[in-house]
Amino acid sequence: MVVSEVILVDKQDRPIGSMEKLQAHREGLLHRAITVYLFNPQGDLLLQRRAIDKYHCGGLWSNTCCGHPAPDEPTPAAARRRLFEEMGLHCVLTPIFELQYYLPLSNGLIEHEFDHVYFGITKQVPRLNPAEAMDFRYQSLSQVQQAILQQPGCFTPWFLLTMATIPDYYHAFMHLRRAG
Repeated sequence: MVVSEVILVDKQDRPIGSMEKLQAHREGLLHRAITVYLFNPQGDLLLQRRAIDKYHCGGLWSNTCCGHPAPDEPTPAAARRRLFEEMGLHCVLTPIFELQYYLPLSNGLIEHEFDHVYFGITKQVPRLNPAEAMDFRYQSLSQVQQAILQQPGCFTPWFLLTMATIPDYYHAFMHLRRAG
């Protein structure tokens, strides 16, 4: 499913309308988004390298997948849909945290998103959709943090923004899984 419209929201994530996706990014209007971080059983993070032809940030490394719910699509369903569309994976996803950000991109677009972040664990091997992702790799969180320090320009702006908090959220996520 190609999402051509995004859900515009207020600062409390209440829907206030919808707008064509590219227009919302041109105008920098706050809209709902989803982000997925998948880990293997050893705790390594599954990164994807965005397809070079993406409308922004093509060729950069990022979290496992991301995207936008369609109008009237539940946010968890959008996370599962995007994970399959981009990476060819089905996985149980757990909502972990939400955040808002305003990030001007190099091509004049603006990521102004109310983002719902999900974690999951999988042993599956991704089957990349070449229109979405051109490569993938698993890396430990410390390896990812080191790569960001050495070459921050190789990563998407939203990944750079959120990655500093991911290890703490990952440890809390694993603690809940063990206790659960």
